Amino acid sequence: MRAGRVQPASLNRVRAPVELSLPAGNVSRVRQIPTRRRLRVAAAGLLIAGIVALAVNLRAAITSLPPIFPELHGVLHISTGTEAALASVPVLCFGLFSGVAAPLSRAFGEERVLGSALVVLAAGLLLRSAAPALLLFPGTIAASGAIALMNVLLPSLVKRRRPERAGLLIGLYLLALSAGAILGSLIAVPVFTAAGGAGLAIRLTLGMWAVPALLAAVVWVPQLRYRKLPGAGAATGRQRGALAMGRHALAWQVTTFMGLQSLSYYSALSWFPTLFRDRGVSAVHAGDLLALMNLGDAVTAMLVPVLAHRARDQRVLAVVSMLATAAGMAGSAFGPLATAVPFIFLLGLGQGASLGLGIFYTMARAPDPATSASLSAFAQGIGYLIASTGPLLVGFLHAATGGWTVPIWVLLAVVFLQLITGWLAGRALTVPLPGPPPARALAPG
Repeated sequence: MRAGRVQPASLNRVRAPVELSLPAGNVSRVRQIPTRRRLRVAAAGLLIAGIVALAVNLRAAITSLPPIFPELHGVLHISTGTEAALASVPVLCFGLFSGVAAPLSRAFGEERVLGSALVVLAAGLLLRSAAPALLLFPGTIAASGAIALMNVLLPSLVKRRRPERAGLLIGLYLLALSAGAILGSLIAVPVFTAAGGAGLAIRLTLGMWAVPALLAAVVWVPQLRYRKLPGAGAATGRQRGALAMGRHALAWQVTTFMGLQSLSYYSALSWFPTLFRDRGVSAVHAGDLLALMNLGDAVTAMLVPVLAHRARDQRVLAVVSMLATAAGMAGSAFGPLATAVPFIFLLGLGQGASLGLGIFYTMARAPDPATSASLSAFAQGIGYLIASTGPLLVGFLHAATGGWTVPIWVLLAVVFLQLITGWLAGRALTVPLPGPPPARALAPG
């Protein structure tokens, strides 16, 4: 009996330390798992906030200019030709500066280049605001060059940091981009009018977007601690430079689609407010119509990358986006003013869809992040050079013909060419990886 009673006690004494130690170890592990999960969630939230804050600044400083072109003409006494040149400067800079994005990314890391670009953007906007008569073009060039770097590097950063959520993040990025474009076109004329409509009003309208650029730089600060390791993502064997993309027909198809899409968008962005004002629409309502176009752009720019990410290929999406663009453009230019609202919104839906496809193509048609950065630089560099001819060409044709019929028919022809390139670029293909360099033959003897 005693032995029977002692045995459980001894077992208890032996088991007690084991029973106490296991829960303690389990608790520490259980605590570590939620902590790590919370850190991952917080890091993902900071990344999304940074992408959204950065993307808001990619178009606002540009879309705020066309609604006040007549006011710039009156206050600064600039000619129609100068207005056309000013409308082309951002797109031209997108082309010229896109090529340096990938080398800067390899040297300093995408996060650091993007943060620096935000600071340069704010500086350029403040520069053109300080002395518009003298620094309007230099400030716009600096701001546009900074935007060019962000245009190229954001898609490749998304592919590197969150490839499993690429479609969603590209959609959020384009939604934020469109939101900035809407605000820029919507408030430009009211801000100018509220500020007195003179020199001070021009400076305020030109420089006010430096504030959100600086705020975005602050939001982006947590991302500066991330950096690719030296050689990370580098091509094996041969360097995946942007110019190397020119060897592949698929890269040219993506590039042409991107260029024609941008040509169509920036031509409408630059001249449709003037077109509507020539048709008897007030300055404020013309700005509202431009904002409505960008609202339609926002809807499909967010939706289409998600759909494209789930689709086997993107050819049907390309056809639908081009049909909407053509119908919206023709209806806005030639239809009754009473139908301007639905047609300009339809135009925005088509343009947003094609923008979403163009950005998605630079990511989906590349096999890895390094190639994506090079393809993005190639497509945007050459594509924006193509696009820069649009505002100039439309302005020239309008001045030469005294009307809008010829310019609009030219833009509709561009949409048709875009349909062809969008179909080709929408196939489920990728740019091939570079192979190893050819071996050298040894000299005899």
